[in-house]
Amino acid sequence: MNYFKHQLSQVDSESIGKDTKIWQYVVVVNGASIGNNCNICSHCFIEGKVKIGNNVTIKAGVYLWDGIEIEDNVFIGPNVVFTNDIYPRSKQFKEPIKTVIEQGVSLGANSTILAGIKLGAYAMTGIGSVVTKNLKSHGLYFGNPAKQHGWVDAQGEKLIFDTQKQLWIGSDSTSYQEHSDGLKKI
Repeated sequence: MNYFKHQLSQVDSESIGKDTKIWQYVVVVNGASIGNNCNICSHCFIEGKVKIGNNVTIKAGVYLWDGIEIEDNVFIGPNVVFTNDIYPRSKQFKEPIKTVIEQGVSLGANSTILAGIKLGAYAMTGIGSVVTKNLKSHGLYFGNPAKQHGWVDAQGEKLIFDTQKQLWIGSDSTSYQEHSDGLKKI
């Protein structure tokens, strides 16, 4: 075993990456895929059709349902809530709706994520945000429902608009240009 598993966790999946840490009271269902160097904090549940990339942090109290795909370097704060069925009914099982969390996304504590949306690379949500639609890459969102309140760079720092160059500028002087699905580095 090339990862750490706390003795009070249940890991049935054989697809756990090197140097990943799985803490107490975590359940990982057979078939789930977890990348290298992840940190899965206590009291989490991961269903069998979940894919988690490398260097992902999942804080305590997060349940990941079938259909959720998490790319590399994502941070999921404590008690973030995901759904995978937008029309749930007891004992009526449907194919789970796919939700994609792209690279570098950070989700604030207690955010709620509606099934079937895409969270663009490096997007960030504030505490308690209710996300009901796709998030643009590098967008800063908060509220209920979550609305965009600015832009952030890959480190989570707010970007400033340069009116002369018509570009967004990061704290490290990196320039970003706005596109329909968010910002892209130039």
